[in-house]
Order: sequence, then C-alpha cells, then structure tokens
Amino acid sequence: MRKTLLIPFFFLVTAATAQTPDLSQTELIRQLVRKVEQLEKRLSELEAGRSVPAAPVLAAAVTPPAAPEPAVTATAQHDHAPAVEPSASYPFVRFSGFTDINFTSSDQRGGRAGFNEGQFILHLSAALTPRVVYFGEVSVAARADAGTGTPPATGFNVEMERSIIRFEQSDHLKLSFGRYHTPISYWNTQFHHGFWLQTTAGRPEAVQFGSNFIPVHFVGALAEGSFAASGLNLNYNLGVGNGRGSVLSRAGDFGDVNNNKAWLATVFVKPDRLYGLQLGGSAYRDKINAIGRPETREWIHSAHVVWSKEKPEFIAEFFNVNHRQPGAGVSVNSQAMYAQVAYRLPRADQWKPYYRYEYTHIPLADSIFRGIVSNLSGSTFGTRYDISDFAAAKFEYRRQVRPGIPNINLFWAQMSFTF
Repeated sequence: MRKTLLIPFFFLVTAATAQTPDLSQTELIRQLVRKVEQLEKRLSELEAGRSVPAAPVLAAAVTPPAAPEPAVTATAQHDHAPAVEPSASYPFVRFSGFTDINFTSSDQRGGRAGFNEGQFILHLSAALTPRVVYFGEVSVAARADAGTGTPPATGFNVEMERSIIRFEQSDHLKLSFGRYHTPISYWNTQFHHGFWLQTTAGRPEAVQFGSNFIPVHFVGALAEGSFAASGLNLNYNLGVGNGRGSVLSRAGDFGDVNNNKAWLATVFVKPDRLYGLQLGGSAYRDKINAIGRPETREWIHSAHVVWSKEKPEFIAEFFNVNHRQPGAGVSVNSQAMYAQVAYRLPRADQWKPYYRYEYTHIPLADSIFRGIVSNLSGSTFGTRYDISDFAAAKFEYRRQVRPGIPNINLFWAQMSFTF
C-alpha cells in the first residue's frame, strides 16, 4: 500500500512544479479571457439598461488581427464549426483532441490499483457552407479484456460518439441530424468526451458514459434555437429519433428496436441580469424493449440549476425516471441527483478545489433497473491544478455507500490534456 501511495504523490509533485513552455504567453491568454468576460458582463448590463448601443464595443474587443488562424474552442460551443474568413473556400476543416492518463487505488475487494489509459478523443469540425456545418467525435479506449476470448479481443475499442450535420437557418432555428449526446442533462451536453473539459476527474454516476440510468446517446433529428426574450435568453431543443437499444445503455444506432420513436424537449434560460446563471428542464419519452426486460413505457424528467462562474462554480441536476408496464398497472419512479460546488482560489488561480454529492434511489419494483442500476450515496472531494491552459492535473477522493456491500474508498489522480 505504501508503494502505491508514492505514485499519486509523484503526480502531485510533478503538477506543482511543472512549468509552461511560454509563461508570458499563457498569462496573456488568461488576461484576455478575463477581459472578454468583463466586456460580456458589461454588454449584458448595457443592453438591459438600453443606455448605449453595446455591440460595437464587444465587436472591437474581440475582433482578431488581420487574417487570423481559425480556432476551435473547448467550451460548451466546441462542437461548432470553426470560424472562417468571408473569402475562405469551403469546406473548411479543423481538428482538435483530448486525452488523459489516470492512476486509481481503492479498498474495493478485487479492485485493481495502477495506471490506466483514458480515452483518446478526436474532434472534427467543418464549415461546409456559411450555413451548413458538420461535427464528428471519435473515441479510442483501452479494453479490460484485451487478448482474451475467441477470436482474441482487440486492445482498444473505437467508437463514433457523435456525428452531426447541422443547417443553421438563424439563431432562432437550427436543424440537425445525427448521433448526439442526449440533451436532457446539462452535464451530458456541456462536458463531452475529454475530461479536460470538466472540473472533476470523473462524471456523476447518473450521467456516466455507458450508464443505464439515462440514455446518454441519441440518434435522430434535433431542432434548436434561442430567443432574447427580454433578456432571459430562452433556449430550446426539440428532438425525435430512435430510443434505447436492446442493450439498455446503447442508443438505437442501427434503427429503433420497436419502431416507436423517442422524443425529447428541453428549455433553459440564461438571464442577462444574472450573467452565469442557467435554469432549465427536460422531458424524454420512449418505449423500451431491452433484452431480458418487459416492454415498458419510459418517461424521464430532469431539471438543472447552474452558476457557471468559477468563484464559485455550482452545478446541480435532478432526474426522475418513470417506468410503466402497459396492461400490468405497474408504475414506478427512480430518482438520481447530484450537486457540485467548486471555487478557483483568488491568489492561486491555478488551483480549483471542489466537492460533489450524488444520490441514486432505485425501488425494488423497478424491473428495468433492478440488478443493473444500484442505490448510491456518494461524496467526492478533489482539486484541479491547471498546469497550463491546455493541461490539468486532478486529485480526487471518493466515498461510495451502497446497501448490502462494504463502503468503497477510492483515490483517483488524473492528467488531462487538450490539443
């Protein structure tokens, strides 16, 4: 045990002493980001008060030098096509990526301690015309069963995570078709594959990739848009597509298993007067025909409240999943929630401590989730250290309490990158 603890200690020392290749350039970028945030806030205040036209101010602040190199951001809008000059030829394509290396150690019986390769994520964003854009996301992940079986399993799984073609009529209406991260969860649409994007080393259990609790992926069509709505900045998503596959954690990539299309609706607001606040809710409807499970109608409702600033950062979501078997008169509700708070330290802003509490309750009468989704009461304590604007080290301690089994304590160290 002492030897295994030396390795995460090495992670900590390395992160604390690492130096950015060009410190002055990094600091300049940080100052520019802070300045843009200040200008955005000022713009919102001016527009709310209708004092003076503020658009030219922001335009002047963010106008790049002549003939800039287009870039893809790594925020919630990182799946948009890259900006191009009016004279640029189409299609215009840009690549970016993420990866991470992890060390884990726990007291779980039969658990493994050691290093593991995270996902290698490749993003492709392309402007095909001024109004038609494409986004693709591919992941490569190591397999625990590599080399076993007949024929032997490959060492890595390659997965098409997202593939979306979008037609942008206006800010009010954008139509797209493809494979999405289902937009019924804030976390699921804000923090995609690539752990560098999020504060924490891991995702909440309810929205983990491969989760059975909610459909993380969705194949179909989506309409989305936004309206000023007197400063509320109302956003919506309306979608129809294939529901869950015969394996509950998989999307209907090859078609709908029961020819009963799933649909979803999401609405959220981002008020100008409370810059950084987001409030919203979602509804999802489907019919499930999973292997070994009875045919069931599924309703999912969710709500979220977010303060996206970093001093502090706050994210909370609640999910209710209702399962009803037609003709059986059985209707049961399962719930999950999490709340996370983080704070970037004012005089050491490379450090960002955080805490998350999560809870899941699955009734015994839920025949869909029984045996594959378990009750949980868990806490996560950790801190993120930004080595540079493109690399971060994270250190987490998790405690998971589940009925009928010993409590689990887990240490997780992660180095995550974007490029």
